[in-house]
Amino acid sequence: MISARHRLCRLGGDDRGVSAVEFGILSIPLCICLFGLLDLGYTMYVRSVLQGALNDVARQATVETPGFGGTGTVDQQIDAAIKARMAKLVSNGTYTITKSSYYDFNAVGKPEKLITDVNGNGKYDPGDCWQDDNGNGVYDTDAGKSGIGGADDVVLYSVTLAMPRILPMATLIGLPATQTINVKTTVRNQPFANQASPAVAC
Repeated sequence: MISARHRLCRLGGDDRGVSAVEFGILSIPLCICLFGLLDLGYTMYVRSVLQGALNDVARQATVETPGFGGTGTVDQQIDAAIKARMAKLVSNGTYTITKSSYYDFNAVGKPEKLITDVNGNGKYDPGDCWQDDNGNGVYDTDAGKSGIGGADDVVLYSVTLAMPRILPMATLIGLPATQTINVKTTVRNQPFANQASPAVAC
């Protein structure tokens, strides 16, 4: 009769099946890494395609009467064109599309230009005069106005896409189930008419 000690010695020296055990231990982190790389690659691909779609649609929208072939306002047609180009790649995404127009490239994302700085401190104070780029009669820290503007205006397009991840493994390492991609582009409308000069307000 084989003693228990002898059995343990034989079992300790038996290396059959050790590869399966090692693979079982390593498979979980390996799968997480592989799925993470797939998710990252897909996200980069979607970002690239979305940037290309936005660039194409923005360029097409620079003419006086862009022909998108859709219905609704030009703003609505632009939104629909971007979504249509992404439909085969992202089927259940949520889009937030904004368009802001500026008098020139120097004004993009900046405050309205001061014309008269009474106390010379370099910032707006009551009594100062400014170039009212958006025509609302109020000094704004962003000189843009909503929409694609008019002839020769500069337009900043921004698209934010929220979409679920293609693989559920991301939640295992603490990432949210939904990811967000943001792309932007800036174009100047064609000079199909005289650009409206902004008024000075005080």
